[in-house]
Amino acid sequence: MISRKHILGGLFALLAAGAALAAGADLGETQKQATNWTAIAMFAIFVGATLYITKWAAGKTKSAADFYTAGGGITGFQNGLAIAGDYMSAASFLGISGLVFANGFDGLIFSIGWLVGWPVITFLMAERLRNLGKFTFADVASYRFSQTPVRTFAATGSLVVVAFYMIAQMVGAGQLIKVLFGLEYIYAVIMVGIIMMAYVLFGGMTATTWVQIIKAVMLLCGATFMALAVLFQFGFNPEALFAKAVEVHAKKDAIMAPGALIKDPISAISVGMALMFGTAGLPHILMRFFTVPNAKEARKSVAWATTWIGYFYILTFIIGFGAIVNLVQNPGEFYVGGEIAKGLKGGGNMAAVHLAKAVGGDLFLGFISAVAFATILAVVAGLTLSGASAVSHDLYASVFRKGCSSEDELRVSKITTLALGVLAVVLGIAFEKENVAYMVMLAFAIACSANFPVLFMSVLWKNCTTKGAVTGGFVGLFMSVILTVGSANVWEAVLHNPKGSAWFPYNSPAIFSMTAAFFTIWLVSILDNSAQAKKERELYADQLIRSETGIGASTASAH
Repeated sequence: MISRKHILGGLFALLAAGAALAAGADLGETQKQATNWTAIAMFAIFVGATLYITKWAAGKTKSAADFYTAGGGITGFQNGLAIAGDYMSAASFLGISGLVFANGFDGLIFSIGWLVGWPVITFLMAERLRNLGKFTFADVASYRFSQTPVRTFAATGSLVVVAFYMIAQMVGAGQLIKVLFGLEYIYAVIMVGIIMMAYVLFGGMTATTWVQIIKAVMLLCGATFMALAVLFQFGFNPEALFAKAVEVHAKKDAIMAPGALIKDPISAISVGMALMFGTAGLPHILMRFFTVPNAKEARKSVAWATTWIGYFYILTFIIGFGAIVNLVQNPGEFYVGGEIAKGLKGGGNMAAVHLAKAVGGDLFLGFISAVAFATILAVVAGLTLSGASAVSHDLYASVFRKGCSSEDELRVSKITTLALGVLAVVLGIAFEKENVAYMVMLAFAIACSANFPVLFMSVLWKNCTTKGAVTGGFVGLFMSVILTVGSANVWEAVLHNPKGSAWFPYNSPAIFSMTAAFFTIWLVSILDNSAQAKKERELYADQLIRSETGIGASTASAH
């Protein structure tokens, strides 16, 4: 019988071998990076520390409740930091700073959109979610509805969102390892997949939470230092920073005006809707509200998360403009010329990483690289957990088996984790060239079109029925995925169809697919006069009382 200790030992050996290969082997890359031993040492220390946390958490993970929600024993402050850690992902740190570096002011639409999504969760969702749910958002959506169809939809929607969100994290991690180790991209992505599976398989939500908390603190400290170092160059005068950025940037004054990134009003509104409402439909964020003992701690979680995330997004703006000033003026070391985003070594997603070296040398580069990598790993681990719980809890335990032991559910969850890890690696390789913030926006568009309308209507509208929720949810899901595939960024850039052949003209489908989902839920529910629908409407009063008061809600002790 192979023990957990042997498997963890094997993973450490595999990672050591990967690092040695990265540093020494000639993999035929056209632009090999010089081996940065200081950065690699810090990187190895950080990864080793997080794997030790996983080993510690493995001893505390005994049941499905421990695996999915850390037994409901996380405090509001801790959970707020962990949510911020979940949210300050590759898209936030690498993607937004990369977008600001390439497009200037317009890159801020992502940080603003993601931030203003939090009041939706604060006032509409957090308390109700904690009072109605147990492990997944499907527990909430199916509270008064038929379990099988609602859970089948919820699991499908969660898995699609998780897949798209994972792409961004894997791309960011792959490019980071490629720059740091000089390792070929494909091997970098495989390495990330292996470590991520170790986190989830052995540590579950406890390990994921503590890794997220630690890396959130370190990322906030690192980003603060970078922003202060940039502002120090200009006597802490942001206006002087912007003036210098305009002077050196290829697009000149265009970087301080809107329209460089999103050029038409429909795309702007659609992207804004996706970023705002998608937050309330992300399964790995919603799942975090079940890790706290009660609704009060859930509200506190959101307050703290909003504070940290808001502060962090201010920093990414300064970091993006600081990258323009510091990197464009250093041709050869960070920047090879040509189109500004593509001319950056490692691609546009690496602006913040190169800036770390420019302002803090190899030591700070190692710190930022390790923190960015841990950021990605923690987010991918959270995504994998939410995907695994959708399969094991919503499909296997509740739909196929209609009740099973905690051990059975945990076994299926770990098998799903392995499958999702392989899927993440494959998708990460396929979408290598995409900006990670844009890829996350697609995940948000699907979440706001599929999960959010069902959650919103099932919790807040008395006349919503099973048929309405499931039909509308699937309409939003399929429409958002189909329109996303039809956009130029996927149809042409990823699927390699001829330029100009994309049949959906906008960057985001949210304005169409989210509207269609809400309308379908409303129409089908209104037309549903079955006995089952009548019963579901009667059950709304009981659901309302529990969602508002928490009477009957599960607690940490109940887990």
